[in-house]
Formats: sequence, structure tokens, C-alpha cells
Amino acid sequence: MSLLVKSSKRGQTMVALEAGRLEYVGFAAYRLSLGETLPVSAGDQELCLVLLSGRVNIEGEGFNWQNLGDRQSVFEDKSPFAAYLPPGTDARVTALSDVQIAVCAAPGAVGFAPRLIRPEQCKRSVRGKGANTRYVCDILPDSEPAHSLLVVEVRTPSGHSSSYPPHKHDTDDLPHQSFLEETYYHQINPPQGFVFQRVYTDDRSIDQAMAVENSDLVVVPKGYHPVSVPYGYESYYLNVMAGPKRAWHFHNDPQHSWLLDL
Repeated sequence: MSLLVKSSKRGQTMVALEAGRLEYVGFAAYRLSLGETLPVSAGDQELCLVLLSGRVNIEGEGFNWQNLGDRQSVFEDKSPFAAYLPPGTDARVTALSDVQIAVCAAPGAVGFAPRLIRPEQCKRSVRGKGANTRYVCDILPDSEPAHSLLVVEVRTPSGHSSSYPPHKHDTDDLPHQSFLEETYYHQINPPQGFVFQRVYTDDRSIDQAMAVENSDLVVVPKGYHPVSVPYGYESYYLNVMAGPKRAWHFHNDPQHSWLLDL
């Protein structure tokens, strides 16, 4: 089965992971026009709503977050607004402009409350060096309260590689490595571009190389998963990770770990 989920150019749903495709991770991204609404129901999962662009209200029982949004593109040098919703939460998103919003999902548990995640609460950092440099924004890291979800966004400049050297997190062997499924939601600037992503395992039982276009989704059930960005285009991706233990410990591909010494 292909690990590439193609996006739709029309309709409210830009791209969505098929239910049951992964055990722990769920994902969908939506586009809304001014005045449109998106109902969201957590059910037995926990959700992280990430406002990719535009302005919204998010309302539900016990919370009413108004006029959220401070960027018109994921390629602006700004962190997003986001919202954490625990199991059993129903919410309504109302668009105050043209909007793109992601709904990230994972198994949930009682004991958490809905909360707004403001841009200033997101930790920003630079990772890598040279043509491996990329810009990371932690939206829901393992240092913040949640049951399963980990959410991070990454901008990668033109001509650079990302999630590189290739690394994986598909073995429950803490503290050396954790088991986390993952999805990559991609955007490209300008939007007619593409990036390349490869997903492969040591034994090559999975080995897929994909040309990924704007708003496509890549599924990473296991294995290494590097991204390469052609010259002239910028890359953005939103990572959602979840597994049996909420910790991010990865293992570099030993064939390529020498790159860390450059």
C-alpha cells in the first residue's frame, strides 16, 4: 500500500488519513471560507487543532477562544495558535477569514482539560547545520501535558534536507529508542512545487520514495523517513506522532550517521 495520501483540490477536506490506517495516529487538514464552520468531536481520542493559516473562533463547553490567528501562511516566521482537546470534548471552529486548520488525533485518557496553546508558548529552535539546517516549532512536545500526542512543525529552506540524517523511532527500547507512528503533512512554497520523501526499514520490507506535492500526507508506520527539498522551493511539514509511551527517542541510520561529524 502506498504511504502517500494525495490531497484534494476541492471541498472542505484537504487531506485525511483513512480511519484505522495507523493504530495510534489520526490526521486531517481542512480548508474553510469566511463564515464556514467545522464541528470537531474528540470521542475517545485526544485532539490537537493546529491553525495553519487564517483566523478562527473555537468554542465548546467550558471554553470560548475568540479571534485566534496571526499568520496567513505556514511559511511566515511565526508560531501557530493551537488547541488541545481531551476525550469527550466537542468543539466548533468558525472561520473569520479563509482558513486552513489541521486536526491531529491519538488515543486519549481522562485527567486533562481543554487548553489554548498560544504562539509564545511554542518552543522554536534551529536544527542541523549547512544544507541540513531547518527551523523547528514544538507545538505539543513531551514536556507539555497530554496522553499520547506529540505535534511539531518544521520549515526547511530551498535546497536543504530535513529529518536527516535518516532516523527512526519504531522500537520500544527506552531510553535508546521509542515506538512512535508518524504522519507528515506537507506544504510547498510556491505551491506548484514538490519535495521528495523516502520511508524505508533496515530490512527494506518498506522502501518507498515519493514525490510529495502541496497538502499531501505521508504515512510513517515505521522506518527511516528523510525529506529532500529541491532548489527554488521551501518545505513545511506538520508532524504528528503517537505510540504506547509518550517519549521521543530516535535512532539514526548507522550507514549515514557519519554526516553528524561534518
